[in-house]
Parts: sequence; structure tokens; C-alpha cells
Amino acid sequence: MTARAKLLRTSTFRLAALYLILFAVSVAALLGYVYLNTAVLLQEQTDYTIQAEVQALSDQYQLRGLSGILDTVQRRSADDTGSVYLLAAPAGQRIAGNLDDLPTVPKEDSSWIEFPLQVQKGAVRENHVARAFYTVLPGGFKLIVGRDVESLRQFATIIRQSILYALAIALVLGLGGGLLMSRNFLRRVDAITDASRSIMAGNMSGRMPVSGSNDELDRLALALNEMLEQIESLMGAMKEVSSNVAHDLKTPLTRIKARVEAALRSGSEAEYRAALENTVDESDRLLDTFNALLSIARAEAGQARSGLVAVDVSELIADVAELYEPMAEEEGGTLTASAAPGLQVQGDRQLLAQALTNLLDNALKYGARDGETPRITLTGTRDDDKVVITVADHGAGIPEADRSRVTERFVRLDESRSKPGNGLGLSLVSGVMKLHKGTLMLEDNAPGLRARLVLPTGRE
Repeated sequence: MTARAKLLRTSTFRLAALYLILFAVSVAALLGYVYLNTAVLLQEQTDYTIQAEVQALSDQYQLRGLSGILDTVQRRSADDTGSVYLLAAPAGQRIAGNLDDLPTVPKEDSSWIEFPLQVQKGAVRENHVARAFYTVLPGGFKLIVGRDVESLRQFATIIRQSILYALAIALVLGLGGGLLMSRNFLRRVDAITDASRSIMAGNMSGRMPVSGSNDELDRLALALNEMLEQIESLMGAMKEVSSNVAHDLKTPLTRIKARVEAALRSGSEAEYRAALENTVDESDRLLDTFNALLSIARAEAGQARSGLVAVDVSELIADVAELYEPMAEEEGGTLTASAAPGLQVQGDRQLLAQALTNLLDNALKYGARDGETPRITLTGTRDDDKVVITVADHGAGIPEADRSRVTERFVRLDESRSKPGNGLGLSLVSGVMKLHKGTLMLEDNAPGLRARLVLPTGRE
């Protein structure tokens, strides 16, 4: 398809052409209405003036006879006012007036007539048109009274030409403007198309061009860029997860293989049993990793959002605290829980419980400094239209520079590598908050870490 054909087929050009046609029709109708009314009004005024003169002359003829009308016609014919007069005998001979001879007249006794008229303009005789009223007076005398209407005809011609010129100019400018707008629109669409093809070819860093005019194309480009950034982020996360999964699974699988081979070489039943027990333990840890990844994926995808129900957060905190208090006591520490009554959110109780248990697991692992026992507090409060669940400890905490990074999959700080885990706990908490349109906030507890889950109540 040629560039001109593409230009003419754009929606912008079609829309501009449609508006142009509607505008031209509207202007033509308006100007035509004005023209017709003006022409009719001028002709009616001319006819009314002629009829008034005919009536006046007829009255004079009846009152004063032929001499009276003859005097009036001669006097008025001498004035150069554009009026035409002719008084003729019954046989048609001219008696008085500024017409040389009797024009072609109808058979009726009175009627409107139009006839050519020659007017002397200096040394030149011009051909004009006269409009007159023809009547037969008592006694058979013929009277013609009219006006030179050439100026009215020229005025009407000028108006018609002006309308045509105006429409022609409007069409030219409209088509030119439509082509210019279409060209600009097509250029921007082609730029977006080129960017799309570049992205489809594998350049995921490419973005839709934005002109800065903040029009509908800019808003579309910005929305597409946001979508592309999200896609790029998800693809990057998928690549990272794939790499991390491969890396984190390689070590336990290698251990399983080494233990099984060692047991086979030993030939001892006890070695077989120990290898199988270790294999079961490693398999459980692998299954925990995969289950955590699946839970994160479901939470971040928001697939379960349609099934959210009212959850009593106060009751949830009490149940989780009851489960973890003995575990804290086994570590020689304490877990203190408190919640304001009547705290409710729209959510998935199982996922919220999983997020709380992950935070408490981290607090038990890392919530105590060397030589100390863990002291953990679990609270639930209301903050305006939000419900805030807080898990705080008195351990080493997380440096501020690392707090945004620890919610990524398989991220483990150097201080935590000696403890069991797969680096997915806070990732799952972050995914659960995304599903519930909430926020995970990691803050300094001075000393220790304070993790806050800020959840909307879900009420309108």
C-alpha cells in the first residue's frame, strides 16, 4: 500500500472529511437561505415600488386625463434614477417616456415583464435588464413602469460566486488540514507500530514513543509502556526464579545422589536406611520450596481474589499466637500477642495465616542476638480505614539498604545463610499482601526488625 493510500485510509482523515462535508453542507444551507431571502426581499421591494408608481399614475390619469399622466411621465423620465417609463398610444406608438419603443408585452391587460435594456454609460452603451409592470389604461393607452434591475442581478451573482468560492476554500483548507492531521497521526501510529515490532523481535527494553502532548495517543503509549514494564519485570523475575530454582535445587539433589551412591557402595542395611531417611528429609525440603513458589505465584497472580471473605483478624492473631507460644518457649524466649477487638478484613484466611507464620518463623530464627533469647510481640491495631498487624523482634534486624531486596525470591542475607531456609518466606508475605491490596513494611525496631502488614478493611 502506498503512503498516499495509507494516508487516505486513516480514521483521522475519514473523520476530518466527514466533518468537512457536514460543515460544507451546513454553510451552503445557511448562505443559500440568506441569499434567497435577500434576493426575494430586494425583488419584492422593487415590485412594491413599481406597483406604487403604477397606481399613482393610474390615479392621475383618471383625475387629470392624458395631459396629467403625460406631464408626470415626461418629468420622471428626465431623472436618471434607474426607472423606466413608457406611455404609448393604443396602436403602440411612443407618446412619452425614456424607452424608445414598446417591448414585447403579454396579451393580458396587466402583467410583469422583463426585457433587455441598453443604458448609456459615458461613451459606452451597456446591456442591462429591466423589470416592469405593463398595464392598459382606459382608452387603450399602454403604460409601462419599471426599474433597471441589472445591479440587483449583479448583486445576486456576486453572492452566488461568494458562496461557491467560500465552499471551495473551505474544501481545500479542510482537505489540507485533514491530510496534515492524518499525516501526523499516521506518523505517530507508524512509530508505535515500529516499536511494537521491535519488541516482538525480542527487544524487551523498547518502549512506545511519547510526544509529550498528553493526547489520547500519548495516554495509550503510556499505558502500553506501563504494561511492557510489568511484562519485562515479570519475565526478569521468571528468569531469576528459574536460575535460582536450578541453583538451589542442584545442591540438595547432589547430596541425595551422593548419599544414595555411598549407601549402595557400603552394602550396609543401616546405611540404606540412613540414606532413605535423609532422602525423605531432603525431599520434604524440596516440596516445601515448590509449595512456597506455587503459593507466591497464585498470590501474585490474584487468582484467588474473587474468593475473599470477611476474616476476623483478632481471632486469627489469637490462633497463630496460641500455636507459636510453645515454640517460642522451647527456644527460651517469649511471644506476646494482643489485638484490638473486632478487626476485620476481606481476605483469604489461610494465606493471611501463612504470611503471619512466615514472619513468626523468621522472628524465631533471627529475632535474638547472640547469647539472648527471642522476644517477639504480635499485635493487631486499627489505623483509620486500615488494619495493621505487626510482628516485632529484638534481633539483628535488616539493614535499610537490604529491606526492599529481601522480599525477592531466594534472597538470603549473609547473616542468615547458616540457618535453614530457602529465601521464600518474605516473598510469600509480599505476594499475599499484593493479593489483598495491602503493604508489607519492614522497619527498624531499635534493636531488631518490625514487620507491619497494612491491610484495607474492604469496606466501601
